[in-house]
Amino acid sequence: MRIVLRADVENLGKKGDILDVADGFARNYLLPRGHAIKATPGVEAQAGAMRRSRDLKDARDRESSEAVARRLVPLVIKVPAKAGKEGKLFGSVTAADVVAAVADQAGISLDRRKVHLDDPIRSIGTHEVPVRLHNDVQFRVTVDVVKA
Repeated sequence: MRIVLRADVENLGKKGDILDVADGFARNYLLPRGHAIKATPGVEAQAGAMRRSRDLKDARDRESSEAVARRLVPLVIKVPAKAGKEGKLFGSVTAADVVAAVADQAGISLDRRKVHLDDPIRSIGTHEVPVRLHNDVQFRVTVDVVKA
């Protein structure tokens, strides 16, 4: 079945894409949830407008993400944490802690889901924390965990 996506669907496509999918997938999943509509000549013309608006929004998001990256990359964010004598933390520093420290020190609010810590930070010192604000904008924030 030929469909036009009305929303971004992971592992399938983005809003405005015209795709051929299995009839059952379209009928049982995409159409009832409102993720897609059946493609007709009129709907395909609307899909072009959807793609253009998606591209404009994507460009605006990329620009704002790059501006945030330019402000955060040169900074060193200090996160105070309780630690023992050997520098091992009592607890850990999580993505939420990093986001709170960035908001306090740089005045930039980040979504904690955009901060990608594989494992929480468990030691004092300087750590590089990867942040992905946009598909094309990825950078590292320098976090200095200090003894509180």
